[in-house]
Amino acid sequence: MTNATVSTYKPSFSPLRLHSRSLAWQIGAVVLGTLFLALSSYIEVPMVPVPVTMQTFAVTLVGALYGWRFGALTIAAWLVEGAAGFPVLAGGAAGVQHFVGPTGGYLFAFPVVGALVGWLAERGWNGNRVLLAFAAMLSGNLLCLVLGTAWLAVMIDAEKAITFGFLPFIVGGLLKSALGAATLKLFSGNRPGDPR
Repeated sequence: MTNATVSTYKPSFSPLRLHSRSLAWQIGAVVLGTLFLALSSYIEVPMVPVPVTMQTFAVTLVGALYGWRFGALTIAAWLVEGAAGFPVLAGGAAGVQHFVGPTGGYLFAFPVVGALVGWLAERGWNGNRVLLAFAAMLSGNLLCLVLGTAWLAVMIDAEKAITFGFLPFIVGGLLKSALGAATLKLFSGNRPGDPR
């Protein structure tokens, strides 16, 4: 009989190392993450039917820095706060009605986006490889736009949804992806990239 060793997965990029921290530290990180997400919601350019905010920047950054599990959990906690009536959504909005209105698809996409970007960051698409970090952030922004626009299309029709819920956000998505990749580069320090 041979001894089998069970290895635990450790992300290659985990500046906060949440997976190895105490429960109190993890809870504190989730609380701080929801605060960061809430603050990003107040930076907005009003548009109809969906405003431009810094939410996707914050969502992708939380995913990348926290990892896919804690990132998705933190983003979901923030959305629960918003649904419960805390003024943490775009422009200080709150309430369940935002989850069934035009912005609902984008809101429901956020935990999935955070998980995707976190998963990619853990596998090398991070600040150690800035072009891959940009691609990860851009993938998250694109996924958010696709899911949000699909939801919006059910409400107003596909052509209007693309015109008002997708196209106006492309340039912002590119800029926020570049800013997110640059932020990840700062968190990576001067460590060499992963050769994989």
